[in-house]
Amino acid sequence: MIRATSIRRTSPARRRGFSMIEVLIALTISSTLLAATLAALDSSFKQYKSTTESASTHVVSRIVMHRVLSMLRTGVEFGPFPADVYNTNQNPVVSDFIEFLSERDLAAGMSRITRIELRPGEIENGPGELWYVLIDADADDPLIIEERPLIRGVVEVSFTLHYNRQTFALDRATVDMTIEPNDSQDLRFGAIADPSAPQTIRLVASAAPRQMF
Repeated sequence: MIRATSIRRTSPARRRGFSMIEVLIALTISSTLLAATLAALDSSFKQYKSTTESASTHVVSRIVMHRVLSMLRTGVEFGPFPADVYNTNQNPVVSDFIEFLSERDLAAGMSRITRIELRPGEIENGPGELWYVLIDADADDPLIIEERPLIRGVVEVSFTLHYNRQTFALDRATVDMTIEPNDSQDLRFGAIADPSAPQTIRLVASAAPRQMF
C-alpha cells in the first residue's frame, strides 16, 4: 500500500531591512567619528601653521639681529649719550632706539647717521616694528635719505649702551628683542588652546664697536 506523502512547500524567507532606530544609531556613530576626525585635522593644521610661522620668524629675526650687530660694529659716536657718564644710574643707557655715525667723508664733507628705532605697528596696542633710518647729518635741517622696516611683530626691544668712563666711547651695546611669530586670530586661538606653546621669540646679543674712524 502506497502512502500518499504530502509535500509542504515553504515560501521563501522575507528579507528584513534596517529599522529606523538602527539607522539613527549608525548615523550617530558615523557623525561622531567624522567630527573627531575633523577636530584632529583642524588641530594638526593649526599646530603646523604655528610651527611654520614660528620657524620662519625665527630665521628672519636672526638675520635682522646679525645685520644690526654688523652695523653697530662699524659705527662711531653712538647715542643716546648719558648726561653724566660717571653716574651709574645713567650709564649704561637703556633705550628703545640707537643711533650712530655710520658714514663720513671729510673730503666731500659728508656725514650720515644711522638710527634704529622701535615704531608703533599698524594695530593699536599691538606689536610694533623695528625701523632702519639713514639721515644726512650735514644738512642745515637733517634730511632722511632712506627709511624702511627691518622686521614687524616686535613686542619689545631695548638697546643697552655701556660707555667707557675714561674715553667716553661706547664699549659694548646689547640688543634685547622680543618678537611675536604671528598675530593672526588662528594662532591666538592656538595659544588659548595650548598655553604651554611658546608664542614669542626672544633674541639677546652684544657687539663692540671697532672704532674705525
